Amino acid sequence: MNKSELIAKLVARFPQLVAKDAELAVKMILDAMGKSLAAGQRIEIRGFGSFGLNFRPPRIGRNPKSGDRVQVPAKHVPHFKAGKELRDRVDVRK
Repeated sequence: MNKSELIAKLVARFPQLVAKDAELAVKMILDAMGKSLAAGQRIEIRGFGSFGLNFRPPRIGRNPKSGDRVQVPAKHVPHFKAGKELRDRVDVRK
């Protein structure tokens, strides 16, 4: 599901909600999450999961095209860990 599909589902589920308002709400939530992660904060949504940052130390990699050694700098990357309730919902045996 992408952002526009999420907005369409919200509008379909809540008919009193105008599409522009749903789009603004989704955009504001995603922007707030992005700003929190950029500030190094952790985001936890009960029953869904948590977002955090993982540190990747500097390393020496290889350029796949030329095979040359390349210094890859240290960086922080976003990480999502699913909560127990979400894992249980996804792992339903049919």
